[in-house]
Amino acid sequence: MTLLNNPRTRRRRLGVGAAAAGLLAALLTAAPAGATPDPGDSPAAPKSVSKSDADGTKKAIQRGDIPAPDEIVHSGNIEHLANIPKDALPGLNTDIAFQGKYAFAGNYDGFRIYDISNPKAPRTVSQVLCPGSQNDVSVAGNLLFLSTDSSRSDNSCNSTTQPATEKSSWEGMKIFDISDKANPRYVSAVETACGSHTHTLVPQKRNVYIYVSSYSPSATFPDCRPPHDGISVIKVPRKAPQKAAVVNFPVLFPGEGPDGGGNPGGPTNPGVSKTTGCHDLTVLPSEDLAAGACMGDGILFSIKDPENPRVIDQVQDNANFAFWHSATFNQKADKVVFTDELGGGSAATCNAATGPDRGANGIYDIKGKGDKRKLVFRSYFKIPRHQADTENCVAHNGSLIPVRGKDLMVQAWYQGGVSVWDFTDSRKPKEIGYFERGPLTTDQITTGGSWSAYYYNGRVYSNDIQKGLDVLKINDKRTDPAQRVRMRELNVQTQPDYFD
Repeated sequence: MTLLNNPRTRRRRLGVGAAAAGLLAALLTAAPAGATPDPGDSPAAPKSVSKSDADGTKKAIQRGDIPAPDEIVHSGNIEHLANIPKDALPGLNTDIAFQGKYAFAGNYDGFRIYDISNPKAPRTVSQVLCPGSQNDVSVAGNLLFLSTDSSRSDNSCNSTTQPATEKSSWEGMKIFDISDKANPRYVSAVETACGSHTHTLVPQKRNVYIYVSSYSPSATFPDCRPPHDGISVIKVPRKAPQKAAVVNFPVLFPGEGPDGGGNPGGPTNPGVSKTTGCHDLTVLPSEDLAAGACMGDGILFSIKDPENPRVIDQVQDNANFAFWHSATFNQKADKVVFTDELGGGSAATCNAATGPDRGANGIYDIKGKGDKRKLVFRSYFKIPRHQADTENCVAHNGSLIPVRGKDLMVQAWYQGGVSVWDFTDSRKPKEIGYFERGPLTTDQITTGGSWSAYYYNGRVYSNDIQKGLDVLKINDKRTDPAQRVRMRELNVQTQPDYFD
């Protein structure tokens, strides 16, 4: 692991702490000082578009229908406070977590820690080079958790890409000690079946449970064979994180045959992803509930026993949903917003041709009590601003804006920017604010835009894939009460009770 505090003036190794002995010493070997990110962890190169699509983008800019490349536009109630460009980590920016005055931003090449005590001028505290897509990040106390979902030669931060067909390849969770934010220390790693695309924390007093989401098994992968219809549950003792281990693999989609009981996808359901695991889970510990976005299925389950989650309800939308991507509860736990990542996040799906119901959010009411609760579809929500055919755009990661009696949310839409919207009436959602940039390019689709946009302690933090960290302020009487709600720690996929 290489710590890159100031890449322009120094690069130094992170030493192994005295507490890391024996086996851990081998796991904590630092990368060479001149280490560079592994290109094997980066998504595909930009895709060219047709001449007519390129011309259409240019004409839309000329007409003023969309902003020009890199031009920033926003609604009158959104204020752009700051942008901090990418620095030592050139990979794609990913998810964000928060603790006190710090933001922890994932990147395909590692993670970056910001001091956000002054939201108008965030300051980089440290940058850690540890390649392994997507590097989704979360924090609990002095521990930071990092997802690795690319096949690696080993579990160290100086590993290289290696085919998943090789038995020795590694994917899973990495754990860091962040008691010193300027010097994060790699503590341990846990291998999980099919890696860790995303993960979700279920914090307890003595232990932190991690629900690991992964998918796309293959008979040729020794450590990721079908069926793969569940999640890995890791137990991490807070005082001994080096003892972290997988304690269960609950099957969420039981069924006969080699593919289990999830959505079969095409050709049975054309255009729908076959369920071979989950993409992302959100837990609401105050209600012992979790919602799973699992490729072709949406699920609601109980986490009263965190080691043994139980499915309560399972729904599909084979008309408009292609890939169930993520989930957000409202505070009263009587609604769930599921997102559809149509096109995998690398396609232009916020255009007129795609329409308002595909690549959108699906809003579901939760009806009933206990194990008889059901998910009931109410409506779709999609940003009302058409994007260019060269802009990757689809519903992505967002969070609640904590206002009593209202269901408000801020959400990332890749190159569709950041949307603030209201789903208090689950049948009539509406946008109330937005922030976006013009297309990265006018002749090809280049992956970019806001990956995650989250509300934390009065501000919105957006991790833009290419442009870096944006800080926004919402000036609106509908969201103003949220500025009084202060959190000590926030992992959005572990939804807090904001008013407890």
